[in-house]
Amino acid sequence: MVYTLSRLAPGSYDVLLNGVVVAVVVRDDDSREAEWRVELLADLPSGERPHPFTKLEHTFGTLEAARKWLGNAEVLSSGKPRRTRDIRDLSELRP
Repeated sequence: MVYTLSRLAPGSYDVLLNGVVVAVVVRDDDSREAEWRVELLADLPSGERPHPFTKLEHTFGTLEAARKWLGNAEVLSSGKPRRTRDIRDLSELRP
Protein backbone atom coordinates (compact mmCIF):
# COMPACT_ATOMS: atom_id res chain seq x y z
CA MET A 1 0.00 0.00 0.00
CA VAL A 2 1.25 3.44 -0.89
CA TYR A 3 0.74 6.18 1.69
CA THR A 4 1.56 9.86 1.32
CA LEU A 5 1.34 12.67 3.85
CA SER A 6 -0.13 15.98 2.75
CA ARG A 7 0.82 18.86 5.03
CA LEU A 8 -2.16 20.93 6.15
CA ALA A 9 -0.58 23.18 8.79
CA PRO A 10 2.40 22.91 11.12
CA GLY A 11 1.94 19.66 13.03
CA SER A 12 -0.97 18.40 10.93
CA TYR A 13 -1.08 16.08 7.91
CA ASP A 14 -3.68 14.16 5.93
CA VAL A 15 -2.73 10.53 5.34
CA LEU A 16 -3.59 9.46 1.82
CA LEU A 17 -3.74 5.86 0.69
CA ASN A 18 -3.56 5.67 -3.09
CA GLY A 19 -4.73 9.29 -3.23
CA VAL A 20 -7.65 8.92 -0.79
CA VAL A 21 -7.63 10.53 2.68
CA VAL A 22 -7.95 7.71 5.21
CA ALA A 23 -6.30 9.11 8.35
CA VAL A 24 -4.63 12.12 9.93
CA VAL A 25 -1.28 12.69 11.61
CA VAL A 26 -1.24 15.39 14.28
CA ARG A 27 1.29 16.60 16.80
CA ASP A 28 -0.02 16.47 20.35
CA ASP A 29 1.76 19.04 22.48
CA ASP A 30 -0.34 18.40 25.59
CA SER A 31 2.15 15.96 27.07
CA ARG A 32 5.56 16.82 28.49
CA GLU A 33 7.18 15.76 25.22
CA ALA A 34 5.54 16.26 21.84
CA GLU A 35 3.89 13.12 20.56
CA TRP A 36 2.60 12.32 17.07
CA ARG A 37 -0.76 10.59 16.69
CA VAL A 38 -1.93 8.73 13.57
CA GLU A 39 -5.70 8.24 13.59
CA LEU A 40 -8.01 6.54 11.08
CA LEU A 41 -10.94 8.71 10.06
CA ALA A 42 -13.46 5.85 10.08
CA ASP A 43 -14.14 3.45 12.92
CA LEU A 44 -13.63 0.32 10.85
CA PRO A 45 -13.66 -3.20 12.34
CA SER A 46 -10.13 -4.54 12.83
CA GLY A 47 -10.38 -6.88 9.81
CA GLU A 48 -11.25 -3.99 7.49
CA ARG A 49 -8.56 -1.51 8.51
CA PRO A 50 -5.80 -0.81 5.99
CA HIS A 51 -2.36 -2.16 6.87
CA PRO A 52 -0.55 -1.37 9.21
CA PHE A 53 -3.46 -0.13 11.38
CA THR A 54 -4.19 -2.65 14.13
CA LYS A 55 -6.20 -0.11 16.11
CA LEU A 56 -7.83 3.22 15.33
CA GLU A 57 -5.03 5.34 16.81
CA HIS A 58 -1.28 4.85 17.05
CA THR A 59 1.24 7.18 18.72
CA PHE A 60 4.88 7.88 17.90
CA GLY A 61 7.67 9.97 19.38
CA THR A 62 8.51 11.66 16.07
CA LEU A 63 6.93 12.42 12.73
CA GLU A 64 9.73 10.41 11.12
CA ALA A 65 8.75 7.32 13.14
CA ALA A 66 5.12 7.70 12.05
CA ARG A 67 6.20 8.18 8.44
CA LYS A 68 8.34 5.02 8.53
CA TRP A 69 5.48 3.07 10.12
CA LEU A 70 3.35 4.09 7.14
CA GLY A 71 5.85 2.45 4.79
CA ASN A 72 8.18 5.45 4.40
CA ALA A 73 5.31 7.64 3.25
CA GLU A 74 6.30 10.50 0.98
CA VAL A 75 5.63 13.94 2.46
CA LEU A 76 3.92 16.46 0.17
CA SER A 77 4.55 20.05 1.19
CA SER A 78 0.95 21.17 0.79
CA GLY A 79 -2.05 21.00 -1.44
CA LYS A 80 -5.37 19.30 -1.50
CA PRO A 81 -5.76 15.57 -2.02
CA ARG A 82 -6.55 14.57 -5.56
CA ARG A 83 -9.76 12.92 -4.45
CA THR A 84 -11.55 12.40 -1.18
CA ARG A 85 -14.11 9.72 -0.44
CA ASP A 86 -15.40 8.08 2.68
CA ILE A 87 -12.99 5.32 3.71
CA ARG A 88 -15.95 3.03 4.41
CA ASP A 89 -16.74 3.06 0.68
CA LEU A 90 -13.26 1.97 -0.36
CA SER A 91 -13.54 -1.79 -0.74
CA GLU A 92 -10.44 -1.79 -2.97
CA LEU A 93 -8.30 -0.65 -0.03
CA ARG A 94 -9.33 -3.49 2.24
CA PRO A 95 -7.29 -6.68 2.52
